[in-house]
Amino acid sequence: MKRCNWLDDSKPDYVEYHDKEWGVPVHDDKVFFEFLILESAQAGLSWYTILKRREGYRNAFANFDPVVVSKFDADKVKALMQDASIIRNRAKIEAAINNAQLFLQIQSEYGSFDSFIWSYVDNKPVDNRAKGDSPVATTELSDRLAKDLKKLGFKFLGSTTLYAFLQATGLVNDHDLDCICRSQQG
Repeated sequence: MKRCNWLDDSKPDYVEYHDKEWGVPVHDDKVFFEFLILESAQAGLSWYTILKRREGYRNAFANFDPVVVSKFDADKVKALMQDASIIRNRAKIEAAINNAQLFLQIQSEYGSFDSFIWSYVDNKPVDNRAKGDSPVATTELSDRLAKDLKKLGFKFLGSTTLYAFLQATGLVNDHDLDCICRSQQG
């Protein structure tokens, strides 16, 4: 079976992620929050590094509950800095707490993060590969989203990170044209 060229199919957990999650349209705020944390943690690292630590992040960040994470204090940050199951980067940990607070504000203002984020693509996944174009790291969409989120105060969510977030959560379908998952998603 043909899959996306970027996928290392010698890693069964990576293949499972690709086949069952990557590019599948998300409409669950908790899943969106999870990917905001994980994608921002990835900055400067490989996605597989973060994927292997996903359960550690799930445990460390209260099962990705933005209400709980938004209340993490200095003592919790200190404890997380000792947690070998996650990337121990203070700026990324503090960004996750900051972003949880802002995530809750968006939910309050828009009714859900889902409503907010899908409005950027007119509630329909963007297909950037339909014409066989090569994959990209950023687009006008991710640039605009990064600018808007930065204006709101979000951290560690630049255009490249947000493009990966859009791909992972199915707002963008970037499966290779001959990938078995392409027609199943978006």
